Amino acid sequence: MIDLILLYFTRKTADLTEWAAAMIDEVLRWGALALAALCMIVFLGSQHEDIKISYAESPGTDSTTSTSGLDTVTLPSTAELTAMIRAEPVVRLPGSIAHWDTAAVQAAIGDSGLRIVVAPPGLAKADSLRLHGIKEADLRVVGTYVGSYYWSASSTDLDSRRDKLATGDVTRDLLTLIAKLREQPEHTAQYAFQWREPTAAETAVVARDLRDSGFHRAPGATLEAAPENSTAFPGGRALYVALPTQKYGEPVPAYAPVLSEMFPDTPIVVMYGGWIEYAGPHAADFAEIAAAVFYDRFSTALERSPYPQQAVLKVYLDQVTDVRYAGLADRPLPYAPPDPLAVALPALPWIFVVCVLIFVGLSVRPIVGTPGTAAVTRAAGSAPGQLAALTALAVEMSALTGRRSEAPLARALITLTAARDALKDQLPDAHVRSLLRTAEKELDLAARLLPYRGYRPAEYFQRRLA
Repeated sequence: MIDLILLYFTRKTADLTEWAAAMIDEVLRWGALALAALCMIVFLGSQHEDIKISYAESPGTDSTTSTSGLDTVTLPSTAELTAMIRAEPVVRLPGSIAHWDTAAVQAAIGDSGLRIVVAPPGLAKADSLRLHGIKEADLRVVGTYVGSYYWSASSTDLDSRRDKLATGDVTRDLLTLIAKLREQPEHTAQYAFQWREPTAAETAVVARDLRDSGFHRAPGATLEAAPENSTAFPGGRALYVALPTQKYGEPVPAYAPVLSEMFPDTPIVVMYGGWIEYAGPHAADFAEIAAAVFYDRFSTALERSPYPQQAVLKVYLDQVTDVRYAGLADRPLPYAPPDPLAVALPALPWIFVVCVLIFVGLSVRPIVGTPGTAAVTRAAGSAPGQLAALTALAVEMSALTGRRSEAPLARALITLTAARDALKDQLPDAHVRSLLRTAEKELDLAARLLPYRGYRPAEYFQRRLA
């Protein structure tokens, strides 16, 4: 009777333990699947690229140029223009600012009879279209912008742009376009832009104004005042010199290098009409690239419209600000902490694979059975054989058991006794094998609590098979 009661409680305890283990397996199995799905969703959702150009959050504004209020020049009537062009090979309208090497251009034209009309900058849109429609004019120069009926010539280097904006020289563009129209090799200009060192008197006048107010304005310049609190240079401090467009054919005074020596470690900005020269700290780092970007964006607009120097300088300083904040000069790129998601993304596929393997392994384990049961089955085969094998293991372990392993060993012995009685009473084979599996699990638990290795059923019977 006592054996039956102990067997009942042993079975209940074993069933509860088995249920808890099964629940843990299920939670682990489905948790692994959920984590794998989450890794896949996060990884696939991150597979995109955002393009953002912020110049390290530059405080410079996104400046643009507008011709509003600049298109104030009007042309004569179409009939008058046509008559003028037919009468003269070169028609220069009042207010024109373009100049060129006459000898070189005439040699390029030769006996082709090409005719040139030169208009001032700032033409109204309607007048610009009307001028373009006059077929008698083979070459049209508006401001310093050179074009024909089908083509236009545009400067591609800083030197050409400097020549046009600082002195109004359009020789290179005219020679390029004439060669295109005549399908002949391009001629070479005799005159080239030249710098000269300013005289002592010229330098003294400019230096005096810079010391007094940080700003010098020559007669004819349109820059009204120096910019205040510009973010283009450290501390917002710089010296500004505003000069009008220089006379074509004469060397241009190079103020920037001379003033840079007189005012060391100070940014120097010199304007020659629409052209800007910089000298001072970090000039080699950003001056050329800032000028290249600025004139690449706005040179065509500056050639066609009479922008005041105030507007030109503002846009240029914004461009310098963007370049400096991009880390190309004295200002390093700001520290950006690493993105944890970007760091973890490469590991997500591996986590996904591990989770899938855990799920599959836990799913197929009930099918293949426990290692101990497989070892006993291979060793004994039939239920009586399993009973004998497990009983032999239990007897051997009983001599080694300690305080911690006594309880599971006792439960195993009771379960083996019940299995023996079930065999004797010829109970169903499934019932007997269920008892044997329970006994094997208890023996496995007891063996793990022993201070000796090799007594877990899987290891014990594997050794016997070997």
